[in-house]
Amino acid sequence: MNSKNINKILIANRGEIALRVIRACKEMSIKTVQIFSEADRDSLPVKFADEAVCVGGASPNQSYLNMSSIIGAATILGVDALHPGYGFLSENASFASLCQDYGINFIGPAPDMLRSLKNKAHVRKIAHQAGVPILPGTLEPVENCRTDLLPCATQSGYGWGR
Repeated sequence: MNSKNINKILIANRGEIALRVIRACKEMSIKTVQIFSEADRDSLPVKFADEAVCVGGASPNQSYLNMSSIIGAATILGVDALHPGYGFLSENASFASLCQDYGINFIGPAPDMLRSLKNKAHVRKIAHQAGVPILPGTLEPVENCRTDLLPCATQSGYGWGR
């Protein structure tokens, strides 16, 4: 994705992360659309964004996690890209796919990458195979804490399991 092709970004988060995205966009002369919940109507991101749209009630489930409302707002307002911030929908492969389906650039990992990173045991195994240093532990998912973790903790050198 080339930032020269992006003229308007929807920010699907709130608070400090939204302010940082807004500031970066202003430096790049990119218009911003800030979504907000009813509870965040008077927030700084809403005030500083070029446009703002309420996507639901005060509860995150009604607003910041409401994929259909967010995609609807993005489509109606003609954004080129969507920045999920962190938390909420930033690691949601289904949401990244939905953005793709509607022709909206998802600023973050591709849906297939998000799917593969969801399994932390799998990611740990990949890192180990690639030679990336990892903390002591198991490479397989833990089934039973006592039998799977106690020997590992005892051998770790950190004094656990004594």
